Amino acid sequence: MSPRLQGRTALITGSTSNIGRAIALAYGDAGAHVIVSGRDDARGEAVVSRIRETGGRADYVHADLDGTAAAGRALADAATDRLGGRIDILVNNAGIYPAATTPTTDEETFDRVYGVNVKAPFFLTQAVVPGMISAGGGVIINLGSWIARLGIPVGALYSSTKGAMETLTRAWAAEFSAHGIRVNAISPGVILTPDPDPAVEHPAEAMMRGTPAGRSGHPDAIAAAAVYLASDDAAFVHGTVIDVDGGRTGVAVVADAGSSHR
Repeated sequence: MSPRLQGRTALITGSTSNIGRAIALAYGDAGAHVIVSGRDDARGEAVVSRIRETGGRADYVHADLDGTAAAGRALADAATDRLGGRIDILVNNAGIYPAATTPTTDEETFDRVYGVNVKAPFFLTQAVVPGMISAGGGVIINLGSWIARLGIPVGALYSSTKGAMETLTRAWAAEFSAHGIRVNAISPGVILTPDPDPAVEHPAEAMMRGTPAGRSGHPDAIAAAAVYLASDDAAFVHGTVIDVDGGRTGVAVVADAGSSHR
């Protein structure tokens, strides 16, 4: 077990699968007492068991973050109670990605996506920050997305919510820095679920052609960045968005015909 987060407490939303799960496991391995949260109780308890099996500390709190302030407050209170009175690290990871295009998005879908992706982390942060201020500081990590800054012909609604989260990252860094709270974000590239079938190319893989990585990423890559941002190694990092995207937003690779980076 690594000591980078030893003695810290952490709440990670949407941590029953994929990126959130990877962050929870990495935090547990780094010594943090982790609150795994989400809507799937069975998967949540499985993540907790995995952390405990390797000597870590973890608990599960059911949460359905619909965007209401009441839901955010309920999760903050439950997590604070399980963690012994304080939350040192908050990771706003939970989000939903609708398949609808702009012409086919109805008002209900629009409100639901903004409720989960923007309002929920806003009001959860609102509920958690006073405790961090009382404790003398804390860390907030938001999850953005590469398509918040590189336009693609699908996902306009989702990308706009991630743009909002990246903007909130900078605004919160300015607002809370005087209280010892660091706020940063991670912008993942195309991240597929762990252990995909190697014989079947996922449609999203095509979006990583022409990048230095030339392939999709693994959730562990995002988890490694999350451990760094939560640790003292990132003490001088404020209000930034770390791109963990295989070079998708920053680099164009012109490959020869035999390259796997096409």
